[in-house]
Amino acid sequence: MEAPAPLRSAADRDEDVTITQRDYGDESVLVVDFGRGVDADLDVVGDTAIVVAGDRQFEFEVPPEATEITTNDGILEIRSS
Repeated sequence: MEAPAPLRSAADRDEDVTITQRDYGDESVLVVDFGRGVDADLDVVGDTAIVVAGDRQFEFEVPPEATEITTNDGILEIRSS
């Protein structure tokens, strides 16, 4: 699964934002870390995910292959199987 464009742009502009893809056999996890000490909150409205990380907001369409989108300790996780 490819990271949504707004998140890729953030990672390109800000070295504190990192995106990692992890594959575990039948599950894939896209992990977005917004930087040390940055809290990230998530809200999903319909097919749109809204992430507020520190003083930045990102909106993107939920990837069709996503089975779960969560935040954990300020890190966004998008899972697919």
